Amino acid sequence: MNLKTLLLGACSALALAGMASAETLTIATVNNGDMIRMQKLTDDFKAKNPGIDLEWVTLEENVLRQKVTTDIATKGGQFDILTIGTYEVPIWAKQGWLLPLDNLGADYDVDDLLPAIRSGLTADGKLYAAPFYGESSMVMYRKDLMEKAGLTMPDAPTWDFIADAARKMTDKANEVYGICLRGKAGWGENMAFLTATSNSFGARWFDENWKPQFDQPEWKKTLDFYVSLMNEAGPPGASSNGFNENLALFQTGKCGMWIDATVAASFVTNPKDSTVADKVGFALAPDNGLGKRGNWLWAWNLAIPAGTQKAEAAEKFVSWATSKDYLKLVAEKEGWANVPPGTRTSLYENPEYQKAAPFAKMTLDSINAADPKAPTVKPVPYVGVQFVAIPEFQGLGTAVGQQFSAALAGQVTVDQALTSAQQLTEREMTKAGYIK
Repeated sequence: MNLKTLLLGACSALALAGMASAETLTIATVNNGDMIRMQKLTDDFKAKNPGIDLEWVTLEENVLRQKVTTDIATKGGQFDILTIGTYEVPIWAKQGWLLPLDNLGADYDVDDLLPAIRSGLTADGKLYAAPFYGESSMVMYRKDLMEKAGLTMPDAPTWDFIADAARKMTDKANEVYGICLRGKAGWGENMAFLTATSNSFGARWFDENWKPQFDQPEWKKTLDFYVSLMNEAGPPGASSNGFNENLALFQTGKCGMWIDATVAASFVTNPKDSTVADKVGFALAPDNGLGKRGNWLWAWNLAIPAGTQKAEAAEKFVSWATSKDYLKLVAEKEGWANVPPGTRTSLYENPEYQKAAPFAKMTLDSINAADPKAPTVKPVPYVGVQFVAIPEFQGLGTAVGQQFSAALAGQVTVDQALTSAQQLTEREMTKAGYIK
């Protein structure tokens, strides 16, 4: 064996040893546009952290929630980094299921995180998840169709205005529907929209004694309004449509209005993806004159499960993906309008972002207007705007969401859906000990 062969063999052995010592982080995430973009930009992270490899598990929203919840509750250890929402973070932190993020780095600047977002990710004074993007909800609408209908969208519309506009903008012969709203069952799908909407109608999930309120007139008004509006001015098959389906409908010119997450603003105004990019306007989520708008408060966050064996490497990735430098990286590659919104004060003070993102002020105003500690017109015993921050809500919200989706599909009446929602919620809350 000559010297060259020996050297080649030694190099191969070293390379194999290096491969063996590389840590692979398994990351569970949602199939939203910002997360897909993050995966495409991870060469930057790998260049800065050559000993860390990444494996992605990208799932539809409802499936992600189910898999991640099952894995962490059973200590399955399948994932090193989880994409979870504002709902899960404080509950799971108190269960001891998440690691606190104590080592995000000297230049991370935790104090730059928007107070409204940061407070929902903090338990006992410690940050347990880092926000990848934050959001509220608002009206996105076609300015051309609004003008054609002879209407002008106010900055702060009422639900009556929205309903009138939706009907006037509908042109079913040309497959243009006045409004697109979530109908797909799920506590974070149709129930995110309907719970936030119900707040503006004076409804609430529970009274001060945890008694379910679906048998009250405010919920009846909410659901009657939603179902009749969608039947008259919504797209066919709406009971199957969640965030991504409605985004596709709006981008292809099928929706006059879409009331949904503020994070969608960059997707509907990006000419690469949206055929109506130059025709979109924005307004605050609607109200009914009762003092509450139908907007929510949410963040998709990266968190580290307590069971991981790779906490140090995982925290490096979380820091990279939620840092100021990551926002600059997206701006360089995709433009300032497309950076993940709703997480940092410095972003909303950045003149380049303000210039590139016509929706920036509306997003920030909507985030700051949501009040998780007083989400409804009447007093409630819970925290949360479009969810109730108790462990039982995940199952309850989805079960109620199935009833309301069935009402939208015409499989049951509104009254039947509300009766079923009341019964199943009373049963579960009694079993859990909330109702004596």
